[in-house]
Amino acid sequence: MKNIQNTELAGQIFRFVLVGLLNTANYYVLYLFFVHICSLPYMAAHISAFLISMVGSFYFNSYFTYKVKPTLKKFLQFPLTYVVNITVSSAALFLLVDLMNFNENISPLIAQGITIPATFFVSKKVLTHDKAKGELREHIGQ
Repeated sequence: MKNIQNTELAGQIFRFVLVGLLNTANYYVLYLFFVHICSLPYMAAHISAFLISMVGSFYFNSYFTYKVKPTLKKFLQFPLTYVVNITVSSAALFLLVDLMNFNENISPLIAQGITIPATFFVSKKVLTHDKAKGELREHIGQ
């Protein structure tokens, strides 16, 4: 049983990384679009791109990473998984661009990389909570 759980967790982590790469690419293209085409300040571009890419992340993580059905309840809870992400990535972006004079085109990638572990575990909890409760009920015979 322990090996099955470890294998499932490893698969989820692998799929989460794949979704994260896709989502980061989506975010980054949007960020560059907002900065260079729409002429938004970097922080406004960051938050706009972040919010849009979060919707895609919800569906990819539901269907692909954790193999659960997306629901309105989960969709409304999912942004909570990103509270840590947006806080840490925004702070990191500010530090990198304004205080350390890093390039504003590269800094969002560094900032997003810092947030990956926490986002995995929080999103797993939100998206699989109902599934885990159902499996527990099944296991104890209710």
